[in-house]
Amino acid sequence: MKLDDIKKLHQKKYRQALGHYLVEGEHLVLELQKAAVRQPALRQAELYVTPAHAGWQSPLRIHPVSERQMAQLADTRTPQGILAVVPLPRQTASPDTVAGEKAIYLHEVQDPGNLGTILRTLAWFGGFRCLLSPGSVDPYNPKVVRASMGAIFHVPLETEVPLDALAARYSSIACLDLNGGRLTAPGFRQHDCYLFGNEARGVPADALQRLGAMPYTINGKGEIESLNLASAVNICAYELNRS
Repeated sequence: MKLDDIKKLHQKKYRQALGHYLVEGEHLVLELQKAAVRQPALRQAELYVTPAHAGWQSPLRIHPVSERQMAQLADTRTPQGILAVVPLPRQTASPDTVAGEKAIYLHEVQDPGNLGTILRTLAWFGGFRCLLSPGSVDPYNPKVVRASMGAIFHVPLETEVPLDALAARYSSIACLDLNGGRLTAPGFRQHDCYLFGNEARGVPADALQRLGAMPYTINGKGEIESLNLASAVNICAYELNRS
């Protein structure tokens, strides 16, 4: 890919047009290389390195660039001197699912840090698929990729999944509500899909009713009104994996 095209990957429209996204820094590149062992599509990624990383060992194709060129390509203010151009995963109409896998559906999530943190949690526990509604932040946004700390390579991810499509895919859906059942109730673990709403607006009540989503509550004793979205997902993921 031409260097001028790589610069454009900071913008979603060009990521979609060119079919690639950026990964920056040693840690993320190492996670990419580790994931590429099991995911052949990731082996098409290419590395761009400054002289400081001239000795970098990788099965991926490597292109040397100057410090000045790296500063133009990178999204960060102080580039580490290594980045990868990674092909966007292909999203099929009928995604392959794994037996026993739980789905986490995020409705119009907006904060890149929230999404990156959620992906990191799901990768830590394993056994989760992340579904994003239309209107959500692009998961291949450089800020999301960095916040995920490489988890984006390890969590099955679907984008542009309509809220109303969940009923046809999942027989049992749960959601969070201020007046729901306890997370420690045995039934909480029995659902196929767990639905979380936008940071400010949540999920439309009529949509929850159409889906027949079972409400649950994260009980707290403090004075604040609500939990951060990523914190709520983290707590639920922990509860689903608690022995």
